[in-house]
Amino acid sequence: MTIQNTKNLRKQIAPFEQSTTKESIWQIINTLGPFIILWYLAYISLSVSYWLTLIPAVLAAGFLTRIFIIFHDCTHHSFFKSRRANRIVGTVMGVLTVFPFDQWGHEHSVHHATSGNLDKRGTGDIWTLTVDEYLAAPLRIRFAYRFYRNPLVMFGIGPIYVFLLKNRFNRKGARKKEKMNTYLTNVLIVGLVALLCLAVGWQSFLLVQGSIFLISGSVGIWLFYVQHTFEDSYFEENEEWEYVLAAVEGSSFYKLPKLMQFLTGNIGYHHVHHLSPRVPNYKLENAHNNTEPLKNVPTITLATSLQSLCFRLWDEKNKNFVGFKDIKHLTKKSVSVQVKSEL
Repeated sequence: MTIQNTKNLRKQIAPFEQSTTKESIWQIINTLGPFIILWYLAYISLSVSYWLTLIPAVLAAGFLTRIFIIFHDCTHHSFFKSRRANRIVGTVMGVLTVFPFDQWGHEHSVHHATSGNLDKRGTGDIWTLTVDEYLAAPLRIRFAYRFYRNPLVMFGIGPIYVFLLKNRFNRKGARKKEKMNTYLTNVLIVGLVALLCLAVGWQSFLLVQGSIFLISGSVGIWLFYVQHTFEDSYFEENEEWEYVLAAVEGSSFYKLPKLMQFLTGNIGYHHVHHLSPRVPNYKLENAHNNTEPLKNVPTITLATSLQSLCFRLWDEKNKNFVGFKDIKHLTKKSVSVQVKSEL
C-alpha cells in the first residue's frame, strides 16, 4: 500500500467519523434497559434454579459487553460530539464494567499508536513474543509465557486479574486527573455493590453478577485477543511499521452473526476502528461497506477464529503466527544449549 493510497483511505473514512447524538442516546437506552431487565430476571430465577439463572445471565453478559463498547467509544471521544458528555457517560459505563475512564483511555490510546510495532509492545496489548525472543529467553520466562498464553488462564483468570485487581490501582506515572478518576470509579463501584447487596443479599448478588462478569469478561478478552491474533497478522519493527497497514492488516474483520454483532457493538469491524477510532461503533459497518479497499482485509469467522487458540508466537521470518508445536524442534536445541551453559 503506497503513501497516497493510505491518505485516500483515511479520506474515505472521514465522513463516518461524526457521531449522531440521537443514535448515541438510543444505543444507551437499548443497551442499559435490556441489561437491567435481564439482571432482574436472573435474580428472581434463583428461587427456581441457578441453572435457569444462567439463561438471562448469559444474555445480560452480552449486553454488558455492549455497555463496554459504549464506554470504549467514550474514551475515544467518538460517542458524543461533546468531550464532557463522553467523559460523564464513559465514567458511568466504566463503573458498570469496572474500568476507570482515564486509565483505560491512556492505555488504549497507546495500544492504537503501537499495535503491531515490535519495538513498542507492552502497554494495552496481549503479551506476545517472537520465535527468536522465546528461544533466547531463560526457562522461567518461557514457563511464565506458556502459563500466560494458556486459554484457561487468559480467558478465565485474566478477567479477574485485569478487571477486579489491576484496574483498581493507578499506573506508575499517572497524572492527578487520572488518579482521581480511578479513585472516583472505585468509590462508585463499592457504593453500587453495597446497594445491590442490601437490596438482594450478597449471596444472590455474587451468583448473578459473578456469572455475568465472568462470561462478559472472557468474551471481552477473547474479542481483544482474536482481533489481533490471526495467522497472517501484521508485526514490524519500528523503522518499517506503518499505522494504516497495522490497522487494515493487523486488525481483523471478525464476521459475526447479527445478534452477536449487535451485542458486541460492531467491534468485529476492528480494522475500521483501528484505522479511525473517531468512527462511533454504530457507523463501523457502514464505513466498512462503503469503503472498497476495506473489503479485502483479513476476515475471520466464529469457526476460523478458534484456530487462533493455537497461535502463540510471531515468526518474524515468515510473517505469521505459529504454535509451540511448530518450534518444538528448535526449543529442544535451545534448552540443551542453556543446560550446557549452566553446567
